[in-house]
Amino acid sequence: MRKQFLSMMTASVLGGVITIGAYTTFFAPQQLDQKEKVEKSVSFTNYENTAERKDYVVPDGMNFIKAAEKATPAVVHIKTYVDFSNRPSKNTPRFFHDFFGEPRSGEGQLGSGSGVILSADGYIATNNHVIDGASKIEVVLEDKHVYTAELVGNDPTTDLALLKIEPENKLDYLAFGNSDNVKVGEWVLAVGNPYELTSTVTAGIVSAKARNINILRSKTNLSVESFIQTDAAVNPGNSGGALVDLNGALIGINTAIASKTGSFTGYSFAVPSELVKKVMDDLREYGAVQRALIGVQIQDVDQKIADEAKLDKIAGIAVVEVSPQGAAYEAGIEAGDIILKINNEEVESVSELQEYIARKRPGDEVNVEVSRNGKLKEFTVKLKNTMNTTEIVKAPKNSSEAIAALSAEVAPVSSEIASELGIKGGLAITKLVPNGKLYNAGIKEGFIITYVDREPVHTLEDLGIALRGKSGGILIEGIYPNGEREYVGIGL
Repeated sequence: MRKQFLSMMTASVLGGVITIGAYTTFFAPQQLDQKEKVEKSVSFTNYENTAERKDYVVPDGMNFIKAAEKATPAVVHIKTYVDFSNRPSKNTPRFFHDFFGEPRSGEGQLGSGSGVILSADGYIATNNHVIDGASKIEVVLEDKHVYTAELVGNDPTTDLALLKIEPENKLDYLAFGNSDNVKVGEWVLAVGNPYELTSTVTAGIVSAKARNINILRSKTNLSVESFIQTDAAVNPGNSGGALVDLNGALIGINTAIASKTGSFTGYSFAVPSELVKKVMDDLREYGAVQRALIGVQIQDVDQKIADEAKLDKIAGIAVVEVSPQGAAYEAGIEAGDIILKINNEEVESVSELQEYIARKRPGDEVNVEVSRNGKLKEFTVKLKNTMNTTEIVKAPKNSSEAIAALSAEVAPVSSEIASELGIKGGLAITKLVPNGKLYNAGIKEGFIITYVDREPVHTLEDLGIALRGKSGGILIEGIYPNGEREYVGIGL
């Protein structure tokens, strides 16, 4: 009888082990990198908000209260709206169609998120995806005051945007901390407005740095992902909010989560403050981000590459290809080189290198140490911009500047012509300046501009808004009076 009992127990235990193993293998949920979905949807001249953060100090032992009290008044609630009367229904968010039918006119809320006040006079940082597509942006302060914000500039490659409001009084703002000094395991707070629950504070630790989760998509393929990863709870609506250390210094802008459901399940990601600061400076001073390029295609080093390159350890970044006439090419860097250091700082991943270079401007010089066939070499690289020059390119600051940059005169088309061509409206080019941007792109007089970067253009105001703050390449779509459609890219 005893032997029979032991046999039954053994069988039960073995069956349990097999069941657990099968569940783990076949049914356990897998982690999925996913962009945070919004449910309804600098040292700068007078940027006095830069905090020294040489060493991490935890105030009052493990007290989160002081950091929370410092951060919450400087984090705002952002609400975005869209004017459906000026937009084709295909650009309307899907949930409006699902819940309200096909909107034909009027204004509706597009989404919501968070923002961080950077200066007492009303400059605010947020995510580009929070304000993308909005015709109106509202900022709600912690004290419930509401302001309409101006979009100073945005940068899809880092998913950041800069807003400006005109407050009656000086605002509380957050000082920038140095994200380079942030340590894995350090306590941090996330402050924002998840699910429109304003002034929500959550705590966690820094889980990793320089994370690339392949979440940003850019027309220019210049997206920079080097996130601070934390386990502080972040949900839809937290986008654009603050990640602060226990001293209350801003060390990141909360941007994304890793989740199967779109809600927080363990990991969140923030753009590091050193990159945020540089982008905010550029947007404020130039109207567009001054993107510096080293001019190489790169990949992380693995065991095979390390062996072939005769490295003592698996480290650095492998140069796969060098762009002709680019910054690295002119400095003497070659395909096959292994980049080990930038300005005497070791770099160990592609995302880390990309972030470092993204914090520079065209014309800046960096010292690059490489390993070539087992031997160390140093090069001074003068960084270039996307047009392969070292110039700083300012974006048009207002609508009139933007339209003038096209070197053409335009006029709205009549309703009769629009009806004949099957378009909702547009701007006809009545005169081209020889050797101007549109002239050199091959556009002829009579061409009707209907879209700029896929934004509809019906009026001069539409054109100015679509072009304002843009630099680099833009896509212009339109039609000739004979019905011939044309797509052309030009550089501003």
